[in-house]
Order: sequence, then C-alpha cells, then structure tokens
Amino acid sequence: MDSAIEIKFWGVRGSIPCPGPETVKYGGNTVCLELRFRLKDHNRLIIIDAGSGIRNLGDILAADHFVNGHFSTEIYLTHTHLDHILGLPFFAPLYFPGTQLKIHGPITCEEDPLKDVIGGQMSYRYFPVRQEELAADIEYIDLKEGRYDLGDDISLTAKYLNHPLLALGYRIEYQGCVICTAYDTEPFYNVFSADPADPSYDELLSAEGNLAAREENERMEAFFHDADLLIHDGQYTAAEYNSGKRGWGHSSIEYAVETAKRAAVKRLVIFHHDPLRTDSQIDDISKRLGCGQREEAMEIIFAREGMTLKV
Repeated sequence: MDSAIEIKFWGVRGSIPCPGPETVKYGGNTVCLELRFRLKDHNRLIIIDAGSGIRNLGDILAADHFVNGHFSTEIYLTHTHLDHILGLPFFAPLYFPGTQLKIHGPITCEEDPLKDVIGGQMSYRYFPVRQEELAADIEYIDLKEGRYDLGDDISLTAKYLNHPLLALGYRIEYQGCVICTAYDTEPFYNVFSADPADPSYDELLSAEGNLAAREENERMEAFFHDADLLIHDGQYTAAEYNSGKRGWGHSSIEYAVETAKRAAVKRLVIFHHDPLRTDSQIDDISKRLGCGQREEAMEIIFAREGMTLKV
C-alpha cells in the first residue's frame, strides 16, 4: 500500500544552528519539517516551522518554480522563538512572483500581530530586504488551540504545550494516518510548593496544582494517542533535565519514550536535539534505548537531517 504522507526532516536541532564536524550525521540546522500528502491528482506540501533548515528546502522548491512558474504552500509555526523562524528570510520562494504563502502560527502577543512578529526580523536593521519588498503574496493567519479543516480531507488539531512562550503541538490526520508534533514542551508540573515546611506552602493550592498538572499531562497523551508517528521533544536526558533544566520548556528523552508508550504510539521520533549534543553522544543514547529495534510495538528513531519517513 502506498504511503499517504511523506515527511522529510530539513532541520532537527533546537535553540541555535550548530554546524561542524561533530554534528554531521544528525545535522546542525534548526527545525523544519516537510510534509507531502498524496492526493488524487497531485501532492500537497505543508511545512512545519521555519528554522535554518528551511533554506535548503526553499532552494529545492525554487528550482522547481522555474519549471512550473507558480508555487503555493502553507507554513505552520509551532511558536515564534528565533530558532523556529530565523530561516524564513532565506526561504527562496519568497523572492519569486507567483509564490503564494500562508503562514499560520500562535498568537503570542495581542499588541503585535503574527505578521509583525515574523516580519520584524526583515527590517533594514537586521536584513537587507524588507518584508514589504518581497515578491511573494503572503497571508498571515493566527492560530489558537482547536481543530481545523485544511481541505483535501486533511485535518489539523492544535494544542497548547508547556513552554515559556505560547507554543502549539499539531496532530495531523489524513486517510486514517496520524502524525503528531510535540516539541518545545516539557511535562506539566505543580507550580505551587509541595513542601509543608515551606512558608509559602498551602495545602489546597498544592493539591490543586497536582491535579491540574496531572490533567494536562493526560490531555497531552490523549492528544497523540495511537499516532502512527510522534515527533517529540528530546533535548535533554533525564539526568540533565533533573539537574537544572526544569522549567526551560523541553523534555527528557526518557520522558518522551515512556509517554509515547503509554499513548500507544507506533513510531517515536526524538527531535529538537540539544545543540551541544554530538553525533557520538546521540549514537550512545540511541544504543542505550535500543533504537532501530521493535520494542513493545513501538519504534524509536533519532531524527537526522535529510531523513525521510513514510506513513
């Protein structure tokens, strides 16, 4: 049976691009995903995030533009931290007449629309081309948590994540196939003190905090329950997370694995690698987790730049 969706990883790192000899295997570009949907008469393209990896994708798409003379696609941003948008000014289709681009993303500040948040990096103080000078026809669309009909029988459900800036996870469904993204997130936890010896301790608040965190984590698991493919944040190991990274908005690899197992996910992709993590270190973690082998019906994969998966 032919795959319904093909996913290509153009950038898999978090925080900052990190090219160099120690990141060749897994790649040093920040996040960008290409999703191709097999329709009856053509393939539809959706891009998730515009990190530095989108530059290489744009070059490929621009070459195709010379053949077809028209280009139309959609970008869904998980949030607007710099590592997720810094590649957009270098996305070649922006500079071709005939390009139609819809950029969707969460509303991060009521005072600044998405167009200003994204386009702010395209001003003379930062970049030689202003947003108003681009040849492409660009439409900015604010997203909130909810379910959206994208047409062509493709649906997208957006869910708020646990990150210092408002961020969205996406659940995309097409022809019975389910792909979820849940990166730039960490487990929800009780923000109130649970220590009775703490002067700020309040028994009622502590109990409510525990309940709220548990309910949100259960909602997250339900969000990607039974997904064919889950692309999940795994920036840290459990030891790193517990030694000062809690509250930074990123998950441990071990947490991603255990959560995906409970949610009956079929394939888990560890994503948003720490920029300090070398290829050999990722290899060591991969071996420790038994990646590449089937365990309890779930396959674990560490994302690599240029990797293609089919669902």
